[in-house]
Amino acid sequence: MNVIWCYKEDAIKMMKNSRGKIFGVSFIKRTNGEIRTMSARRGVSKGVNGEGLKYDPESKQLLTVYDMHKQGYRMINTNDILNLSINGNRYMIYSKLMDV
Repeated sequence: MNVIWCYKEDAIKMMKNSRGKIFGVSFIKRTNGEIRTMSARRGVSKGVNGEGLKYDPESKQLLTVYDMHKQGYRMINTNDILNLSINGNRYMIYSKLMDV
């Protein structure tokens, strides 16, 4: 697996354009600051009732995914993505601290 450094905006685009492929992602949870790692995918329609969410996740820097292990929908905090594994590559995310 190749390790590639990228910006979080590039990682978000890769997740949004994954077309149903399973990917791994690690990020810092907003609720308690823990590091969360999950296998997820986008484009899953299981359990969707057509009602939608009561808020816009993107306005809160969240990305809706389907967690393959917990078998349910979860939100990824796009502000604090640490790494992404997709298409045989592992993408490490440049942090704001690295820009100093």
